[in-house]
Amino acid sequence: MVTTDHDHPLPDEAAAVLPDDGREVARMPGHWMLGRLGKRVLRPGGLELTRWMLDALAVGPDDKVVELAAGLGATARLTLARAPAAYTAVDRDPAAVARLRTLTSPGPTEIHVVRADAANSGLPAGCATVVYGEAMLSMQPEPAKRRVVGEARRLLGEACGRYAIHELCLVPDDIDPALAEEITADLGGAMHVGARPLTATGWSEVLTDAGFTVTSLRTAPMALLEPRRLVADEGLTRALAIAGRVVRDPAARRRVRHMRSTFHRHRDHLCAISLLAAPTAAGTQQGAPA
Repeated sequence: MVTTDHDHPLPDEAAAVLPDDGREVARMPGHWMLGRLGKRVLRPGGLELTRWMLDALAVGPDDKVVELAAGLGATARLTLARAPAAYTAVDRDPAAVARLRTLTSPGPTEIHVVRADAANSGLPAGCATVVYGEAMLSMQPEPAKRRVVGEARRLLGEACGRYAIHELCLVPDDIDPALAEEITADLGGAMHVGARPLTATGWSEVLTDAGFTVTSLRTAPMALLEPRRLVADEGLTRALAIAGRVVRDPAARRRVRHMRSTFHRHRDHLCAISLLAAPTAAGTQQGAPA
């Protein structure tokens, strides 16, 4: 599926259909529940870490970019502002795909939208110079994480290829396994998704095992629902609108309180992380992050 109509208007926010729109708030995955309330930045490190990731990827006019699990398109718009040669959004949710089809570019970027799983995009091998994904691997069990990262490696060419992720991270590296299990269970109960974050070393190992060399990483506080982060990510007007919807919706208010209290309870052992990696050249050793 391809869209090249750059004059197509963005959907009206109030009328747009979101993923899981028909499900009751009490049962909806937390990220889509927040999207229903009007939140558009659904990344654990917020816009600041997303912008660091894009700067580290150094997307330029010669790049062919693939975004895995592109969601509501917030990062896509930041990428398109950098005017790559091509941008392809991959997502398996039909409502997300419908929103992604409204993407426009300020430059000559060729935009493609593909409905597919991130682990099996159906795109040709070596079709991309840049691949990234955010807030998606954390929700996958270990084998699925490795399949998605393996797909990213397949999509990248050998020369000048770059891959980046932006995910939840457990700290410290030597966290007690029992505590890690407790955090995982609590996140699943609050978010209604199977959240399975890794430590920084764990994320690096997933990438290196798939044939990448991690070249840099950055962490940020996990402050998704903190007022200061909300304003920084969404702007004051939207942040106030989101807060108003939460106040008026008792079910949403209970969910947001539960999620926020869970993040607070584990704040000393949760953060956001972004890692930048390059395909490992044959016959070389994987290096440590810069």
